[in-house]
Amino acid sequence: MAAPLSPSAMLATSMHAQPGVYALLLGSGVSTGAGMPTGWGVVNDLVRKVAAQEDSETVDQAQADPESWWQDKHGEPLGYSSLLGSLAPTAAARQGLLAGYFEPTDEEREEGVKTPSKAHQAIAQLVKKGYIKVVITTNFDRLMEQALEAEGVAPQVIARPEAVAGMEPLAHATATVIKLHGDYKDLGSLNTPDELASYPEQWNRLIERVLDDYGLLISGWSADWDTALVALMEASPNRRYPLYWDGRSSRGDTAQRLLAGRRGTVIPAAGADELFTAIASNIEALERLVVPPLTTAMAVARLKRYLPNPVRRIDLHDLVVNATEDVAQGVIDQALSLPGDRGTSLQHVLDGHRERSHLLRTLLVEGVRHDDGVHDRLWMDVFQRLVDVGSVRRLGVPTQVHLERARLYPALLVQAALGTAATYRRRDGLVIKLATQIIGTLDHGVRLRLPAAQIVHPWRVLDADDVNLLPRWGGGRWTYPISRLLKQDTRDVFRDLIPDDAQYAETFHGYEYRMSLIYAVTAEGSDHLYGPMQGEYVGETAWSWQQQDVPLAEIAFREAGELATEWPWIDFLGGESEQDQRLVAHREKLAHFKYHNLR
Repeated sequence: MAAPLSPSAMLATSMHAQPGVYALLLGSGVSTGAGMPTGWGVVNDLVRKVAAQEDSETVDQAQADPESWWQDKHGEPLGYSSLLGSLAPTAAARQGLLAGYFEPTDEEREEGVKTPSKAHQAIAQLVKKGYIKVVITTNFDRLMEQALEAEGVAPQVIARPEAVAGMEPLAHATATVIKLHGDYKDLGSLNTPDELASYPEQWNRLIERVLDDYGLLISGWSADWDTALVALMEASPNRRYPLYWDGRSSRGDTAQRLLAGRRGTVIPAAGADELFTAIASNIEALERLVVPPLTTAMAVARLKRYLPNPVRRIDLHDLVVNATEDVAQGVIDQALSLPGDRGTSLQHVLDGHRERSHLLRTLLVEGVRHDDGVHDRLWMDVFQRLVDVGSVRRLGVPTQVHLERARLYPALLVQAALGTAATYRRRDGLVIKLATQIIGTLDHGVRLRLPAAQIVHPWRVLDADDVNLLPRWGGGRWTYPISRLLKQDTRDVFRDLIPDDAQYAETFHGYEYRMSLIYAVTAEGSDHLYGPMQGEYVGETAWSWQQQDVPLAEIAFREAGELATEWPWIDFLGGESEQDQRLVAHREKLAHFKYHNLR
C-alpha cells in the first residue's frame, strides 16, 4: 500500500489549486513563539502589579485568581477595559503602560524578540501571492500587520465590531486581518473568560461568513477559553472545504470535538514556524512545476529592457539573483563522492556546473556588455554569492578532494565570464574589483579571509593532472589543461558578443594576463598563496619576436592603457613609474611558463 500523502502536502496542494479558498485562524501560540505575551498574560501581570501596590500580602492570591481578587478589591468584574481604564485613563498613558509588553526594545529587536517570526513571514508571503486572503487572529499584537507591510501588502484591518459595516467585502480585498479580540491599544479588547463568552452581533455575522465561505487552517489556538468562537464553529454548516489544525494546539478536548464535528485533519508540526514555512516551501515546489523555465533568449530580452530603466532595478535584481540562486543550489546539491575514475567523476560534476550556469553567465556577459558601470554592485554580489556557497565546508559527508574543490567551479566560470566581458569592453576596473574587493573565507582548521583572486584561484579549484584525465579530451593531454578548459567552457556565452574565434581567444588571453598580474600582487609576501598560473596566454606561440620576446598579451595590455582615458592598473600596480617595472618583472616570471607546465 502506498504511503498516504502528508497533511501538509495535502493542504499545500489544495491551496495551490484554489488560491484564496483557505482562511487562517491564529491564536496566541503563533505570537508567543515570537516572544509576545498573551492578552490574558498581560492582564494577569497588571493585576499582580496592582496587588503589589494596594495589598502586597495578596499578590499570590491575585496571581492565582486575578478575577476574584479584582472583584473583591474593586467591586466590579475584571476586564481588559476596566483594568486599563483604572491604571491609565488616557490613550497616551495606556500606550506607555503597554509598550513594554508589545513593543520590542532595541536589544529585543536585535535578538528577533517581539518581531515577526518565521511563521508571520511565511504567512505574509502566502498572502502576497494570493493563496491566503483572510487572517483571523485572537492576538492583540501587530506582528501580522508588520509582516504583511514588509512584503508590501496593505491589508484592511478590522479590530472592532463597529468596523464590519464599512469594510470592503472579503472577496474583493487584497487581504483582510480580523483582530477578533481587538488591538492591544484598544480599550474594547476582549480577554477574560466572561468577555469571551459571547461576541457582538457584527462579529458573529462576519465570522459565520468566513466559516461558511472558506476552508480553515488553525494554528496556535487551543479552543479552551474562547467559548463564543467555539460555538460559532460548532454551528457553522460549512462542509465544502476542509478544516486543518496544527497538532500542537489541537490536543484539548474542545479542539478534538471540533475536529470530529467538522471531519478536520491534524497537521503534525513542532510549532507555527515549522508549519507555515513547510506549507510555503511545498507551494513553491508546486509553483516551479507549473511555471515554464525562462529561456536564455527571453531572459536576455528582459535584461536589456531592465538595464537602462531605473524604475526596473528591482526587476533586474530579481532576474539575475534568481538565476544565481539556481546555480548556488547546484553547488549545494553537488555530490562530493562518486564512483568511477577521477576523470569521469570530475567531468560529470564540471559539465553539470557549466550547463546549470549557462543562463546566469549569459546574463552577466550581456549585462557588462550594455552597462556603463551603474550595475557593477549587482555583478559583484552574484560573484560573492557563488564564492561563499562554494567555499563553505560540508562537514560529516564522505568527500573526494577533487569534487570538494570543484564546488568553486561555478564561481570560477562566472569570474571568467565577467572578466572576459570586462576586458573586451575595456572595463578593467571591474576586473580588479571582482578579484580584490570580493572577500571570501577558507576553513582549513584556521579560517582565512582572502580576496577572491586567491579563493577562486584556478589552482585551488582544479588540479592540472585531473583536468588532463577528463574523457572530453579523448585521451589527449594539454600543456596548459586548466587554461584550455576555462577558455573552452567560457566560449559558449560569447558567441553573440565575440563571434570570431580568434578574437575571442585574444580577449580571453588578455583576461588571463590581467588575472596573472592580480595573482602576483595578492600573493606578495606569502609562501602559501598562489601567484601567476601558466596558461595558453603565455604559451610558446603567444610571444612576440619583434619586441624582445614580450608576451602578446602584455603588448595588447600596454596598448589598451595608452588608449584609455582612465587606467586603473596604474594605482593597482603602485603608480605610473612603478607600473613599467612591475610589467617587466612580471614578464620574467611568465617566461618560465613558455615551454614548460611549471607552477
